[in-house]
Amino acid sequence: MKQIFIVLLIVFGSSVFGQEASQKDASPIHQLRIYEIPKENKQVFLDRFRDHALRIMKKYGFTIVSIWESEFNEKTEFVYLLEWKDENAMKIAWQGFMTDKEWKDIKMQTAKQYGDFVNEIEDRTLKLTDFSPQKRLLK
Repeated sequence: MKQIFIVLLIVFGSSVFGQEASQKDASPIHQLRIYEIPKENKQVFLDRFRDHALRIMKKYGFTIVSIWESEFNEKTEFVYLLEWKDENAMKIAWQGFMTDKEWKDIKMQTAKQYGDFVNEIEDRTLKLTDFSPQKRLLK
């Protein structure tokens, strides 16, 4: 009886600790967002993102890795990379942000004043390969 108890303890303990280890080692996902923005509204777009979107995104748990500007095929682009715990966290955060009353009001107000801010948005969810040199981009 004592041997069965020890075997069960070892098996149960291994599975519990193995799950904890695999959860700790789970790689985050990343999200790449590429906005094509009209050249005439570039600075207004950047100001709105810096002064409002970043602050409101923070409220919903967005982790921004980096932000870039790009000129590609004669298009002005605004590009940023996000890091998420998992896809569910990403989905919940985006739902909160897109339905945030303050953000909706800011978008409506600036669009009324300056016109269109975004011509097109590309959104890509990126999953690290198991041979990626870094499992986390943020430390």
